[in-house]
Amino acid sequence: MTEAKASTRLDGKRIVVTGSSQGIGRAVALRIGREGGRVLVTGSGLGAGGRAAAARTLNALVEEIESLGADAASFVGTVADDAVAKEMIESAVGQWDGLDGLVNCAGIPEPVGSSILDMNARDWERVRSVHLEGTFHSSRHALPHLIASGGGSIVNTSSHAFLGIYGGTAYGAAKGAINSLTWELAADLREKNIRCNAICPGARTRLSSGAEYDEQIARLTSRGLLTPTMAKSSRQVAPPEGCASLYAFLLSDASAQISGEIFSATGGYVGVMTRPVDRFLMMKQDAAPWTLDELSSELLDKLNERKR
Repeated sequence: MTEAKASTRLDGKRIVVTGSSQGIGRAVALRIGREGGRVLVTGSGLGAGGRAAAARTLNALVEEIESLGADAASFVGTVADDAVAKEMIESAVGQWDGLDGLVNCAGIPEPVGSSILDMNARDWERVRSVHLEGTFHSSRHALPHLIASGGGSIVNTSSHAFLGIYGGTAYGAAKGAINSLTWELAADLREKNIRCNAICPGARTRLSSGAEYDEQIARLTSRGLLTPTMAKSSRQVAPPEGCASLYAFLLSDASAQISGEIFSATGGYVGVMTRPVDRFLMMKQDAAPWTLDELSSELLDKLNERKR
């Protein structure tokens, strides 16, 4: 007898989506609603218009999700604050008596054109706190409720910026740390029936559009950090709905065997990142440390051989 396939639907699943007032988070929240999930949409309330504007935007999104026949609620507050992140998770649990999934999608850009040469400590901490600490705070407070539900799924949001190809400092560093956190959570929570994956989405949002973004891509290309092909694809990214499907799938029971993966998604494309591998370069036959002269003559040759 053929075993029934697990459902890709999200019927009745209780899911929090951080950073869902616009962009990718909004598209993900809507897709969850279309798949029958119950979703808490959230925004920081720190943008133009403050909390009142954020509440209006989120309430409009709730109405749109409800028009799809799904259940939704909203929460205003920044996940960069641990106490607020806890309140956010408890809001969802109180609304639906439990939790089945978490999407960490809250994010902000770093100053346009910034680098380690001019980034100050305040901007570094501000960007890192939303991306990395926000992912940590939300996940930490969600976990007891996911465990109580018998398991669940956490989907983090990374970026190709972790590869160091888009310049900047804090944004790419935070995304690289999120990848490592994803691997750690996947390993640590396997016995709890909780899976954790991340997605590097390619989508046209406020972070990847506009004159300043185009100028940044032009600067990176002129410096040789981006090839012309990469620059073209960076300017012609698909709308956020193109990657929302993968988020929804990773929240579904059909993805129960998938954990510890870093995916990429844009439009109809889905890829997966390979983990960094420690590759052999050279070894001394004796136990003595390498001298600097030996490293000078050997290490450069080995690195050049690897590039050929």
